[in-house]
Amino acid sequence: MPGVIAMRVSRMGHFPHNPRLSTGRAQRARMQAYVYKSQRKADTFVYLAARDDFARLPEPLRTQLGDLSFVLEVALTPERKLAREDADVVRTNLASRGFHIQFPPQPDPAIRPDA
Repeated sequence: MPGVIAMRVSRMGHFPHNPRLSTGRAQRARMQAYVYKSQRKADTFVYLAARDDFARLPEPLRTQLGDLSFVLEVALTPERKLAREDADVVRTNLASRGFHIQFPPQPDPAIRPDA
């Protein structure tokens, strides 16, 4: 029976080391992202296409962000919703540049802090 279970799992594309078994549309659309938090800029996050690949960031940007701390690894799929970013934009930036920057949300001008 263990062979039957392994066969069913492999047909579902859960073994990425075997490209013949991972050809499903969802598997092709999946993209890993590695998220880091800037220690210098509050609420600023960097998404990288490859873990610890800080060389993809332009030097002036790296200097401005300061040290980056790893936060999480996330699988970006077309169905994936992110809290403050459009997952399609993040995926496009990762594919073209190798990184995406998430800046802090801008304050709503309609909300007055002294009200």
